[in-house]
Amino acid sequence: MRLLLDLMCGGLRAYLRMCDHDTAYAGDRGLEADDDLLAVAREEDRTVVTRDVDVAARADESILLESRDVEAQLAELDAAGVDLTLADDPDFCGRCNSSLEPVGPNDSTPDYAPDPTEFETWVCRDCGQHFWRGSHWDRVAETLARIRDS
Repeated sequence: MRLLLDLMCGGLRAYLRMCDHDTAYAGDRGLEADDDLLAVAREEDRTVVTRDVDVAARADESILLESRDVEAQLAELDAAGVDLTLADDPDFCGRCNSSLEPVGPNDSTPDYAPDPTEFETWVCRDCGQHFWRGSHWDRVAETLARIRDS
């Protein structure tokens, strides 16, 4: 899915990107005005995810959330039919939403990232952030499993 999260739903962005949803965030783009948010959603053919009833009503496609809590918002997205399955090979950077590419076994990684011969690792083409299936991945997987099983 191609999603655009408004300012009230920013806590969802990493989860959705890890589930391979192309997820833009209004805060990353400086979209504070409703009209600007809706224009970008139309231009980029994105579904708006919002807690604002008026914005949801004005959007071409939207998912209206009620909760302020991220886990409850994820449950609402699941109920709305958004697939919350972690990607086998993630495509989107959890930080900036740009494309990821695999890190080769002979490539170097920064000190914070594991050796790519020990963990499958990806790097963002734009911001250079490295990702791998570590403890954060496991916590997200547990959260999403709880939501899908409830």
